[in-house]
Amino acid sequence: MSKIGVGIIGTGFGQIIHIPALQIHPDTEVVAVYHRDRHKAQQIADKFGIPHACDHLEDLLALQSVQAVTISTPPSFHYAQAKMAIEAEKHILLEKPVTMNFQEAIALYRLAQEKQVITATDFEFRCVPQWKYFKHLLDNNHVGKKRMITIDWLVQGRADPKRVWNWYSQKAYGGGALGAIGSHAFDYVRWLFGDIKSLSGQLTTGITERPDAEGILRSVDADDTCNILLELADGTPCNISLSTVTYRGRGHWLSVYGENGTLVLGSSNQADYVHGFSLRQGKLDRPEMEIVPIPPEYDLPKTYSDGRLAPVLAICDRWVQSIQSGQPMTPSLYEGAWSQLLMDLTQESHEQKKWVDVPKGF
Repeated sequence: MSKIGVGIIGTGFGQIIHIPALQIHPDTEVVAVYHRDRHKAQQIADKFGIPHACDHLEDLLALQSVQAVTISTPPSFHYAQAKMAIEAEKHILLEKPVTMNFQEAIALYRLAQEKQVITATDFEFRCVPQWKYFKHLLDNNHVGKKRMITIDWLVQGRADPKRVWNWYSQKAYGGGALGAIGSHAFDYVRWLFGDIKSLSGQLTTGITERPDAEGILRSVDADDTCNILLELADGTPCNISLSTVTYRGRGHWLSVYGENGTLVLGSSNQADYVHGFSLRQGKLDRPEMEIVPIPPEYDLPKTYSDGRLAPVLAICDRWVQSIQSGQPMTPSLYEGAWSQLLMDLTQESHEQKKWVDVPKGF
């Protein structure tokens, strides 16, 4: 079978992770890259040996050699770009948050179904070995009936107020901690624990000004800290604390407390949000928490210095297999739309200062 030709839309994360992953995968070939600046598009194409450099998205989508695209532009561009790609009957791998709101996300999902386009959303924690084994233990009732779940994702990536003002600082472009890391958290809560009944959210902006590239202070209106309470469908409470502005924050930790014991999955690694996870358990008859070994069958085929590359490559592999078989994959735009819906409801809860119910489906 010939390789799947892929076009790259978005050259930040796309250049760091998407292009390398797709050039590693044996069944994909990166054949085109898009940047609105023609010179930059050509520079990236030359750097990675990509045949086509495009400064108009229409030109990339018109290429017969492009069967699929990845999109990693700022979220405010996702809907229009993904819609163009789907209408051109290109399969898409979309970064999260998938759109600016649920209405856009569900419209893309339905359009993709109509056009029979395979969609993927890059929720890479689903492919990290420690996370996959954590799910296996939960699915096999390792802790028994759940009593409480806590998520602390506290990092310092944007804690320095001198970090430059850009799209991430602007709510209108989809910036903020809720979109950057809350989108992941909402996806894995549903993946690991099932449906959510209701939620309450509070969003704050601790750093309200940042210097732009010229050193001029610009206003920041995107959230950098989120506190979210969930009630799962089975009644379990889940407390989520997210922040990108916590100096020496404890990292990323997920704890499940049940009738038969406790499971804690976490990493203190501030430099790489994938590398560094360990799994621990606590039992009533044990004096302290114990490391849970991860069986080798859960390992990724290969790891890389950038921890994101291997799980993104695994997502790409699912995407490729689905394109080849014509069968839908998970996580797709369906999961992306669910994450977007929960983010929208968090915004609604914050604005109205009340608990909001979560629909059972769409």
